[in-house]
Amino acid sequence: MGVPEGGGAGGLSLVGIGKSFGGAGVLHDVELDVSPGEFFSILGPSGCGKTTLLRVVAGFEQPDRGSVILAGRDVTRVSARERGVGMVFQNYALFPSMTVRGNLAFGLERRGASRAEVDGKVRSIAEAVGMVEKLEQNVTSLSGGEQQRVAVARALVVEPAVLLFDEPLSNLDVTLRQRTREEIRTLQRRFGITALYVTHDRGEALSLSDRIGVMRDGRLEQGGPPADVYESPASPFVAEFLGDASLVRGTVLRNRFRPDGAADDHLLAVALRDGPAVAAVRPENVEVRPAGGPGMPATVVSVEYLGLITTVTVRWNGVLLRSVRTGSFAGGPSLRAGEAAGVAVDWQRVAVFPGE
Repeated sequence: MGVPEGGGAGGLSLVGIGKSFGGAGVLHDVELDVSPGEFFSILGPSGCGKTTLLRVVAGFEQPDRGSVILAGRDVTRVSARERGVGMVFQNYALFPSMTVRGNLAFGLERRGASRAEVDGKVRSIAEAVGMVEKLEQNVTSLSGGEQQRVAVARALVVEPAVLLFDEPLSNLDVTLRQRTREEIRTLQRRFGITALYVTHDRGEALSLSDRIGVMRDGRLEQGGPPADVYESPASPFVAEFLGDASLVRGTVLRNRFRPDGAADDHLLAVALRDGPAVAAVRPENVEVRPAGGPGMPATVVSVEYLGLITTVTVRWNGVLLRSVRTGSFAGGPSLRAGEAAGVAVDWQRVAVFPGE
């Protein structure tokens, strides 16, 4: 999943990174290349090791093995302060006793920049994030979204070789989260900075990133452009985590996959050996219909109306299948929990994996 020249000219490379705590392995030979100016997101559930990996890149943790290459330089044993890495934290990590100006100037002043340089760069970055009029305000008087903008600006103003984000939008409400992630992406493109972004939010990773890496149990399970990883998952875990897929068991015989409980006309051509297999069925490939019509018999488990979309979950052959449609399924008979229904799966669009 690497990209050539990732560690040079502002890029980042991780080579065989391993890390344990108390004898328990947290990172296992992680390999990653991020090209200069690329926005790369690491996506995974809580406890998969993504924040530890970010801390290794930042220099807050030393790996047990492997190397961190930043802009062509091995910084594995270089202190966090001397790496030239910027970091945006979940809790903003601003200095509450300082103004916006004081927070933005802090890193520059520590590096010995002149007063003229500090003033010029602070004003320039404040203009970029729309905070010029609030430079003299204390950061505690700002909204959560404004504080996050200051945190991003403070990291950018020192012109880091790579900018790290650790779940930076977790403390914001849904509307503000979407607006702020758009601002982060705009700033990253404007400054052309290399970004490594850690999140458990699929929407963030898919919308922000040039490429994503899905992490599981300390390993990068799959990486690539968001659409490629979503449409062609490399494992049932990636399909479940990224695509909210349901796993349907079945059997491969003579290069044909038959889902357990499905009719002969649901056979799917696959390039797999004979034996047990599992299909990952995403919600957009499932259609739920009222009972009595075409489709496999199923029972409605839940109907969740969310305004823009409605999610219907049915139980078919012991498996929960979800169907997502725009709107409220208006124009036809309503579906209610506990009722019979018919379910149709577009088997030609599912991914099939070998094994139980």
